Amino acid sequence: MTKQINWKYILLLIISFFVLGYVVFIQRYSNVQINKYQDIVVVKENKAIQKGWIPAILPESAYEITETHDLDANTILGSFFYKEVDEAGLMGHLTPVGDMNNTSQWGNFLFKVDTILNKVQYRNKPGI
Repeated sequence: MTKQINWKYILLLIISFFVLGYVVFIQRYSNVQINKYQDIVVVKENKAIQKGWIPAILPESAYEITETHDLDANTILGSFFYKEVDEAGLMGHLTPVGDMNNTSQWGNFLFKVDTILNKVQYRNKPGI
C-alpha cells in the first residue's frame, strides 16, 4: 500500500507558516506606541506635549490620559477626562469645525468633547 501525499494539509501548513511570519514581522517592526498617563504631571515628566503626542491645551485637571501614535502612518489618537472646573477654559481654546458633527479644532488637532462625561477624544488632522 502506498501513501498519498495530502497536498491540502501541506498547503495549509505552508500558508499558516507565512501568516504567522507576517504577524510576527508586523508586531516586531511596527511603529505604533500606546501610552497611558495618570495625570498631567506624568504627561509633562514624559515630555509628551513637547513631542507633539498630546495637545498643549490639556487642562490641569486632566486624568486617565491615553495616546496612541503611529510614526509610519503619522497618526495620533488620544483621550482624557477632565474636571468640570476646567471645561470653560478648554472650550475657549477650541474652534468648531462647521462641516463636521460636534468636532472642534485647535492647532493640528481635532477634538470631540463630551461635556456630560467630561471626556475629550482627539486626533491629529489628517495629512499633517
